[in-house]
Amino acid sequence: MAASASASVPSVTGLSSGLTSNHWLIGIGGILTLLLIAVLVSADRKAIRLRMVACAFALQVLIGVLVLHTSWGKAGVQAIAQGVEALMGYSKGAIDMLFGGLVNVPGGAGFAINVLPVIVFFAALASVLYYLKIMQLIIKVIGGGLGFIIGISRVEALAAAANVLVGQSESPLVVRPYLAGLTKAQLFAIMASGMAGVAGTILAAYAQIGIKIDYLLAASFMSAPGGLLMAKIIIPDPRRAVIHSPEPIMEDADHHPKSLLAAISDGVQDGLKIAISVGGMVLAFVALIALVNGILGGIGGLFGYPDLTLQGMLGFVFAPVMFLINIPWHEAVTAGGLFGEKLIMNEFVAYLHLMDEGGQLSARSTAIMSFALCGFANLSSIAIQLAVIGGLAPNQRDMIVKLGPRALLAATLANLMNAAIAGLLLFH
Repeated sequence: MAASASASVPSVTGLSSGLTSNHWLIGIGGILTLLLIAVLVSADRKAIRLRMVACAFALQVLIGVLVLHTSWGKAGVQAIAQGVEALMGYSKGAIDMLFGGLVNVPGGAGFAINVLPVIVFFAALASVLYYLKIMQLIIKVIGGGLGFIIGISRVEALAAAANVLVGQSESPLVVRPYLAGLTKAQLFAIMASGMAGVAGTILAAYAQIGIKIDYLLAASFMSAPGGLLMAKIIIPDPRRAVIHSPEPIMEDADHHPKSLLAAISDGVQDGLKIAISVGGMVLAFVALIALVNGILGGIGGLFGYPDLTLQGMLGFVFAPVMFLINIPWHEAVTAGGLFGEKLIMNEFVAYLHLMDEGGQLSARSTAIMSFALCGFANLSSIAIQLAVIGGLAPNQRDMIVKLGPRALLAATLANLMNAAIAGLLLFH
């Protein structure tokens, strides 16, 4: 099931076949529709700060233009992608040594052998970068840029920046001392940006499945302003005010490793937990989907629909949404099924099935779906954030439960916005 990082998904340069006027109308209409949905569900439409929203949207589009539509931007993201692929190559050497002949079995090695060990390696690498204070510097630079351009508080900006690198489970630790005192709008922004993004360690695993790393990197960076965009529309700061906070302390003495070896050990332990969790979820969800499809097929067969599946049902539900992000209507049901899987289950299962679809989706639709599926916006993320943020700030647990569904909606809209923007930029 696993594939090399360079396989399957076509490159940016191989997709530029031009957009018709219909594609432009659908793409722009889709973007406006996503913004309208956010406005309609806003808790206080009068409090929405248009400048903040406009700056967040402009930054999201600008990142997309830079990394997808300019020659030097493409070169930059491809250089980063080559670096990631090189790192995965180093992990492959360790995988070969650990699993020996199992890696080269006929038909290819399985998901557990080719993908999960990569998570452990990247988690250890991230821990080393934290120990050397390199990760903190990157987060401060990205967070400073987000805060200055969009006009949000430093706590929100740093948490959103951390989501680009470490994901929703670890990013709250960056602003841990301030979680208990966050306002409703600030907490919501952190939750929404967390669900909209993905962890850097997981990006490598997606790439190992066969998803184009260029798209994953672009979607990851676009998700930071995208998540904040939707968050500041749905739960805006009260009375048009931005509540600033002191400069967050990014060092936690209780959780700082004492040596480089301790940092590596901590990273390995964290990576193992993530890998086991991901492997267990994929195993359970794939098997459960097969079970549900078997039941649906049996019931459907009684009424002349033996091919009835969960993906097909979800596909019909989300097909109109897929059409709005420039998926052709004849492919919208297939794409909608994948997006429904991502929302109800998780993005790993959806990405695996995206690679399995083969010729059912065109190169263009596959590229757009690579953006739409890139994010932690699924039902289980509400529970994850309740456990992580609620554990760090118990006084916020009730608010997290209350805000969870809306945060999921905001993150979902952000992922769809990434896809809608990419749908215009990749094929212009």
